[in-house]
Amino acid sequence: MTAAPASLPKGLVHVLDDDASVRTALARLLRAVGYEVRIHATAASYLLEPQGDGPTCLILDVRMPEVSGLEIQDALARLRITVPIIFLTGHGDIPMSVKAMRAGASDFLTKPVKREQIVAAVSTALERHAAGNADRAQIGEIRTRYDSLTAREREVFHGVVAGKLNKQIAAQLDIAERTVKAHRSQVMEKMHAASVADLVRQAEHLGK
Repeated sequence: MTAAPASLPKGLVHVLDDDASVRTALARLLRAVGYEVRIHATAASYLLEPQGDGPTCLILDVRMPEVSGLEIQDALARLRITVPIIFLTGHGDIPMSVKAMRAGASDFLTKPVKREQIVAAVSTALERHAAGNADRAQIGEIRTRYDSLTAREREVFHGVVAGKLNKQIAAQLDIAERTVKAHRSQVMEKMHAASVADLVRQAEHLGK
């Protein structure tokens, strides 16, 4: 078995296709370069699979007998399952590919797909998922910090990220400037912010 090049990201690849020969061929190829692969003949089989925490992607046939690939993509979006999808089709058309990509698909490939194409598409999808996981973890951590602020500290937080001076925040909140300074110090400490710029970046992540 050929080992995966060091440049390939690690991860789990799900293959959902009603054609057994396609599932087998893709699984053999991806396992040969070092990926963990799970194959599914139906959407139900895939949806019953536990969603792991690590980088994952889904290779999905567009034309399935019961539910189309695009319908599965819509269902995953409604379930807030953010796995990157690589579509495979033997009957590709531009409107279909545009719809899939606009809905967030990672790639749209036409059968028969070349080895290099599928490996590159999987690599890109897994890197995308890993980056998304990291972003979500970071935002979750920032959200936890923000939730630890008192109501007054949040008011000071918003004043600081709006670029207001301590005296302006004090006037707006009708409190002493030294009180604003004390709250500001607590905000910086609780948010683990080394500077106002850092605090502003965190506010942007929170959509504040």
